[in-house]
Amino acid sequence: MDYRQAWSYLDDLQFFKIKLGLDSMRAFLESVGQPQEKLQFIHVAGTNGKGSVAAHLLAILAEAGYQVGLYTSPHLSSVRERFKINEAYISEQEFAGHATAIRDCLAGRQITYFEFTTALALLWFAERQVDLVILEVGLGGRLDATNVVTPLVGIITNVSMDHEAHLGNTLADVAREKAGIIKPAVPVISGVAPDESLEVVEKTCRERNAPLYLAGRDFYHEPETGALWGYRAVGATGSLTGLRSALAGGYQLANGAIALAALEILAEKGFPVAEQTIRTALPKVSWPGRLESFCLSEPDLEKIDCPRENPGGSGYRRYLLDGAHNPAGVESLAGYLRGRDDFDKLVMVWATMADKDYCSSLATVASLCDILIFTRPEEERSAPPEVLAAALPAEYRGKAVCVDGVGNALAKARQITGGDDLICVAGSLYLVGAARQILLGELIG
Repeated sequence: MDYRQAWSYLDDLQFFKIKLGLDSMRAFLESVGQPQEKLQFIHVAGTNGKGSVAAHLLAILAEAGYQVGLYTSPHLSSVRERFKINEAYISEQEFAGHATAIRDCLAGRQITYFEFTTALALLWFAERQVDLVILEVGLGGRLDATNVVTPLVGIITNVSMDHEAHLGNTLADVAREKAGIIKPAVPVISGVAPDESLEVVEKTCRERNAPLYLAGRDFYHEPETGALWGYRAVGATGSLTGLRSALAGGYQLANGAIALAALEILAEKGFPVAEQTIRTALPKVSWPGRLESFCLSEPDLEKIDCPRENPGGSGYRRYLLDGAHNPAGVESLAGYLRGRDDFDKLVMVWATMADKDYCSSLATVASLCDILIFTRPEEERSAPPEVLAAALPAEYRGKAVCVDGVGNALAKARQITGGDDLICVAGSLYLVGAARQILLGELIG
């Protein structure tokens, strides 16, 4: 298969069907020589922040000179975004080659989309003989296709409600699924809150004799002046001040601290990183589509530096893209927006999956914005705009506008805003991916 044929074949694997379980994944990996046994891993689970923690780790470890594979999901516009070694995405030729080999090995047997991409990542990383792999969990943890590895360190960023149909209806249920990545005697770094999810994580670590390093107890972050922050490890030598991060949002400091705590464990496992390397790498961290801000000129949509003072506002628009897609993520976005006072009108372009708990999130979003434009990406699980509008609390329905098509929704947002205003695109990574492609082009050239 060439690249387009390989991508088409992958899309035919019932992309939106979720099948939890490890039997088929283990059987397939055995048939291709167990590539995971040739690699060393950092395994990252959690409800939110997985990608940001992974991005921090990749930037720092790559700066230190290691060859680091990164596997994340979902992608914004190109499936190749899921596979990266340092700053280089998998090539079309490599993707097609491994996809063809997987198809031929399956010989008519079927695996899911996510199992396929996970297997492809492991095969690519093993072929390229990377030093480390940062492996992000797709859904939950216990039965996720990535949970076939024994890592050097496991990470559980946090636990909040999401994917209830698959993970359970209580925090404890969700935490048990995520704690399923904990392996005997393997250290765990976690930022879980002091609630029933922490009880589950602590209990699992005790049962499996896995050392637990907990944010707020064993390590913590502290904001300093301006954009600077510090990291401290309680009772250890790790202490850094005057750090800079390129990612917006106060919660990114927590994600950065989790990454730095993981680096302390990795140093003990033979992957040391110098302090100056950390300081050099942090300002380079990039995670597109997550509180990503930029300005585009009008009407040609060329990216420009955002003017510090608005000379009239008709010649450009300001954008904020964020993949907030569950209640905790929406609250983080809302907190960030509440902390900004540099725009007049907030216009929100919003879409969400029909199987999400979107009612509470809609009330939060509607209370912040002046106009709420509902749309729908070309994706079968997306909720119809009219359904979202009807789910709004009565007092906010006058703010709602329904527009078919992401491009039309963005055009509507530009039409009703000026340079003093902010256009925020959020609610679904599928929406953010489609909008980003329209506004900025492909992430991978």
